[in-house]
Amino acid sequence: MRAKYMIFILIIWGSAASAELNVGTKSFGKTPDGDAVTLYTLTNSNKVIAGVIDYGATLVSIRVPDKNGEVDDVLLGFDNLEGYLNRNFGGVTGRFANRIGGAKFTIDGVEHKVTPNAGGNHIHGGRKGFSKVMWKGRKIQTDKEAGVRLTYLSKDGEEGYPGNLKVTVTYTLNDDNEVKINYQATTDKPTVLNLTNHAYFNLAGAGNGDVRSHLMQIFAKRYTVADKALIPTGEIATVKNTPLDFTKLTPIGLRIDELARTRGYDHNYVFDNWDGSLALRVRACDPKSGRVMEVLTTEPGMQLYTANHLKSLKGRDGKEYNRHYAFCVETQHAPDSPNKPGFPSVVLRPDEKFDSTTIFRFSVR
Repeated sequence: MRAKYMIFILIIWGSAASAELNVGTKSFGKTPDGDAVTLYTLTNSNKVIAGVIDYGATLVSIRVPDKNGEVDDVLLGFDNLEGYLNRNFGGVTGRFANRIGGAKFTIDGVEHKVTPNAGGNHIHGGRKGFSKVMWKGRKIQTDKEAGVRLTYLSKDGEEGYPGNLKVTVTYTLNDDNEVKINYQATTDKPTVLNLTNHAYFNLAGAGNGDVRSHLMQIFAKRYTVADKALIPTGEIATVKNTPLDFTKLTPIGLRIDELARTRGYDHNYVFDNWDGSLALRVRACDPKSGRVMEVLTTEPGMQLYTANHLKSLKGRDGKEYNRHYAFCVETQHAPDSPNKPGFPSVVLRPDEKFDSTTIFRFSVR
């Protein structure tokens, strides 16, 4: 049986309790198809706030304090729905996050062709992946947490994937200042599945300059070597003596300009000593604001992406987003895993349940 767990947890220090856990809702516009989109606002007793919309099951906002108690949004985002319609900023990425070479794979001797939407390859679930569909949401609230549970049925053949896939994504916030994202899924036919969240982080605050001065540590001594189309060759190489070496806290911008082909980081790291258990895998901090983010996950790897293609994009509150104004830490199975038998399996079968966990833990120093 294949079991995985994905939960995102954010811990913010130094807030004063004054209000009860609460889930608020309000309109966030309508899609071009006329679907009404709802914004769910999760608030805890410490006034930590997370925003989620049911379009794309998208995490649109996370407001956290800095070392001086000043609160800012650490997620790049937009003021209205239009900003999210043709982009994935904080959305659920699937059925398969990242790339599938040749836009095809084989399960049990049967070849399946998926949408080629990146040259001849497939990326992030196709032309209409999970970040571009409407999910059904409902509020959930107990004395310990407030949240929203979103469900989506990906029908057999959608974007070429086999099986009717039932997916549930649950976002919750508790009084320990933990924002969690839990993914669960089942299928009625063998399929492949690789889910992540595509949030763009800037610990100085969204739109407040680039992240080149952010420090990052990744607990991974190896990465998957990729070709020009960013499809893994199957080789797993050491990061030593390369710009990919973040085994110690290192400024993101120290060697980023050496990565001319990708214009920055767009690489899949292979975590050390992976056994499926929850472990600390990434640490990032912004020296100026003092915000620290730690990433724990049960996933075997992570795509580090440094917003290499952003240019003069108007974001929330009129702020402009440009290249390297954010970093993404997309915990995942490796790209092209369906075609690489040497990589951990991404096959999900009818008698199995998908369940994956990633934790984003925030503090200040």
